[in-house]
Amino acid sequence: AGGRHRQRYVEKDGRCNVQHGNVRETYRYLTDIFTTLVDLPWRFSLLVFILAYALTWLFFGLIWWVIAYSRGDLEHLGDGAWTPCVNNLNGFVSAFLFSIETETTIGYGHRVITDQCPQGTVLLLLQAILGSMVNAFMVGCMFVKISQPNKRAETLVFSSHAVVALRDERLCLMFRVGDLRDSHIVEASIRAKLIRSKQTREGEFIPLDQTDLSVGFETGDDRLFLVSPLVISHEIDERSPFWDVSRHQLEKDDFEIVVILEGMVEAT
Repeated sequence: AGGRHRQRYVEKDGRCNVQHGNVRETYRYLTDIFTTLVDLPWRFSLLVFILAYALTWLFFGLIWWVIAYSRGDLEHLGDGAWTPCVNNLNGFVSAFLFSIETETTIGYGHRVITDQCPQGTVLLLLQAILGSMVNAFMVGCMFVKISQPNKRAETLVFSSHAVVALRDERLCLMFRVGDLRDSHIVEASIRAKLIRSKQTREGEFIPLDQTDLSVGFETGDDRLFLVSPLVISHEIDERSPFWDVSRHQLEKDDFEIVVILEGMVEAT
């Protein structure tokens, strides 16, 4: 109203415009490392994805090289009478390649572990188990990140403006929502929140207080069959927070209405 620039609580694209500052117990993010990785931007997620594999290969490649060095395999290269821990392992590079082949189960057949190396057998089991865990964790993280509904939400369109008008002789706040895709949103439901600061009767100031706006919860109208654009209506009655607000006050008040549409994507 009046051309004023208002700082939004939720942006038009659905991003919450809230930043967390002065968080001291940052270790809590590491206790749920899976969700932390999913929430990271793509560039950091890809970096973690690459490092998780590269560091694992390097770590085990170093151990394979240490085993070969400690057993004296590198000193008996080309000695047909000597049985090494890993055939054709002649340095750190070949140990690194053998580590990759082991963890990815490629198995080119040139470098192969022998049965005269018990420590190598134990290491092989450990790398196979740890490699499976790394694969499950990182692939699961990437799958969840790729399947996030951010892009699907781009085809859910809300009307640019909400209007207050009479409907069936009742004053209603109305807006419209539609889905551009042919695949339907299953079990779609909608709710609305009024975000504004208020002061209690005791004098306490509550910033960004949240109040429910009824959009048909009592009658079941909040559950949508979203195959065509629908008009969502909030009746301004005695229970509505807008009941005592005049038109002039409505234009001057600083508040925000956040609409949340939830559902499952039929295709996935």
